[in-house]
Amino acid sequence: MQNVAGPSFLSDCPTRLTVEILADKWSVLVLFGLGQRPRRHGELAALIGGVSRKVLTQTLRRLQEYGLVERRAEAPRRVEYSLTDLGRTLIEPIEVLTAWARDHGEAIADFQEASAAAEND
Repeated sequence: MQNVAGPSFLSDCPTRLTVEILADKWSVLVLFGLGQRPRRHGELAALIGGVSRKVLTQTLRRLQEYGLVERRAEAPRRVEYSLTDLGRTLIEPIEVLTAWARDHGEAIADFQEASAAAEND
């Protein structure tokens, strides 16, 4: 059988790198949070429940390194993060994924709960 995914499975493929970046637990939430408007670090932390400030900083830095987020320092204590033009191209796919999660999230949680119950039996 031929590999229909092609080079996407190769370790040095840009497609794979992109999927790895977006598959990070916090990346999509950060990108989605910045999709509405630029935000300060503390504002993003409050918006994204459960993320520590350290992990948020690491996520923002990684997204900056890949050209998806830009950091703008207007004063020493006044830093805002926003999406780059490239980062903005992800908003529509993230919105589609978010809509799918809203429609099917309960089913996923039900399957997870049933799986956990089966393991305990």
